[in-house]
Amino acid sequence: MHKIAICAGAMLALFVTASTAQTYPARPVRMIVANGPGSAPDVIARLLGAKLAESWGQNVVIDNRPGATGLIAVELLARSAPDGHTMFLSTMTQLISTLMYQRYLLGSDLAPVTLVGTTPFAIVVSSSLPVKTISEWIAYAKARPGQLLFGSGGQWGSSHLCIEKLNAMAGLKLTHVPYANTATTLADLVGGNIHVYCPAVPSLPAFMASGRVRPLGVTYQKPTKLAPGLSPVSDTLPGFELLGWYGMNVALRTPPEIISRINAELVKALKNPELQERMFTVGAEAVGSTPAEFAAFLKKDTDHWTRVLRDSGARLGK
Repeated sequence: MHKIAICAGAMLALFVTASTAQTYPARPVRMIVANGPGSAPDVIARLLGAKLAESWGQNVVIDNRPGATGLIAVELLARSAPDGHTMFLSTMTQLISTLMYQRYLLGSDLAPVTLVGTTPFAIVVSSSLPVKTISEWIAYAKARPGQLLFGSGGQWGSSHLCIEKLNAMAGLKLTHVPYANTATTLADLVGGNIHVYCPAVPSLPAFMASGRVRPLGVTYQKPTKLAPGLSPVSDTLPGFELLGWYGMNVALRTPPEIISRINAELVKALKNPELQERMFTVGAEAVGSTPAEFAAFLKKDTDHWTRVLRDSGARLGK
């Protein structure tokens, strides 16, 4: 009798879970973005949100929560109900910041849904400097140890660690100057207040049009149409790579059936040629993966950035 009751309970649980997945979403869905309106992550979130709303017949509301290098947005998702009605468009920046502060790690404290897309970074200098290639920059910097400044969009962010990685691999000694955002950093690069920077490629066109910023190399290991004419930094420093990315996460313990449904809709959207083209215009290549593939990707990136942070002198959790 006891075994029958257990079996009946298990069957009921499966029925309830399946029923919940079938009726999902039961209300409007919130998609959190750790960046302000008009940013590349915001544009991508709105493109995906529109496709999901079209398929589901429910509104997808974009909730912009910039600040604290993404920790505000990550915490909002981590504390949300695990029912799939709150999603988060994550990026490499949030993976690094959560590792730095050891709070709500993307690889273990949030549930992966899919890798949305990838984006390259670029090493750029002021066009007033007498360098036009990565090898010329390395020689120029080595001849001036401790005299040159590199900017970033924030302490321990992706642009900071990009140059730290470059410094370590090339044996350079540069001084870090953190800024509040990319626009301010690029403006100071143009003004000659700093010497080198590593921004995401989508932020470059407006500054390159002035002719006062010179890109030296792209951080993919192969040339990319997202940065036409730029050679990979790895051509000069074998093994150098910085792969920016966008992903989608939901709260931990969200039912697998709901995650599968969200994943299927997102992958379908990411295969849409029109959406792929729109993503390309903001500097991203659409991907689309299974939850398991994204989980493996996050683990690999977590291991990589943990090593980079420790090698750069960061004290994780402090």
